[in-house]
Amino acid sequence: MADMIVADALVKDFGAHRAVDAVSLTVKRGEVLGFLGPNGAGKSTTMKMLTGFLKPTSGRAEIMGHDVAVDAMAARRMLGYLPEGAPLYPDMTPWGFLHFCAETRGLRGRDRTAKVTAAIERTNLEGVVMQTIDTLSKGFKRRVGLAQALLHDPDVLILDEPTDGLDPNQKHEVRELIREIAPEKAIVISTHILEEVDAICSRAVIIAAGKVIADGSPAALAERSPLFNAVAVLLPKDMAAAGKAALEALDQVAEVRVQALADGLAKLIVAPKNKQTILNTVAGALADANVEAISIRPEAAALEDLFRQLTRGTEQEAA
Repeated sequence: MADMIVADALVKDFGAHRAVDAVSLTVKRGEVLGFLGPNGAGKSTTMKMLTGFLKPTSGRAEIMGHDVAVDAMAARRMLGYLPEGAPLYPDMTPWGFLHFCAETRGLRGRDRTAKVTAAIERTNLEGVVMQTIDTLSKGFKRRVGLAQALLHDPDVLILDEPTDGLDPNQKHEVRELIREIAPEKAIVISTHILEEVDAICSRAVIIAAGKVIADGSPAALAERSPLFNAVAVLLPKDMAAAGKAALEALDQVAEVRVQALADGLAKLIVAPKNKQTILNTVAGALADANVEAISIRPEAAALEDLFRQLTRGTEQEAA
């Protein structure tokens, strides 16, 4: 299967500062790539080079086989882009703005109206479509930006923080939309929300200080964390010490982390040795020690833990 998005050793310098340092990646049809990194890592700069909005210092980018520097218009015809901040015309309504965008993309007559209507329905903008954009909430403005990216049904979507400013219900709707359209497209999503990667991405790339430092499926990356197959125990704070001692005595346990919570509660995060499954072992040990847990469940923070390990300190370096 041909690569629909190609970044080949992309470099971007701003004066003496190297914001992106030899980033290479490819995305095929049907892939949803989560592009992760701390603030200042180079995510947005890389996406701007992929879309042709920034010229790389060196390296190349291709969209559907078109070099974005050499054949920019052909590349952009294949591309839907939601940039950081989603710049919009505040005096326009979503209806007028989307018609304007459709016209600039060469859509005319009934076809233009049909595409605008479909984009509005897909992003659930019907209730605000005749309000001026400057009166809309941040979440609705973000959805207007997403609608323009989807307008011409492009093969490639590059979305910078697509759920930024959305409430939980709106985030769910956008994620469902991305899942729905993903099989026929190549999609790159820049995000700092790790649950979003687990929810919708088939692959994740982590970037720090301008360099790619990890690339794989969310499950494969999570497996690299010491918290893979870890167990979370919620219990009263006054039982945390006894619970920790009972669990640290187990041969299967590598580490027990204690987090103080509100309302007199504590959370124990129990990391296993050799990534083995220890849920039943943990439950049995707590019962034997007469430690009454409120809940015992798998810990879902393995990807987050790996992200912190790999990027710790790079945000300050970038600044």
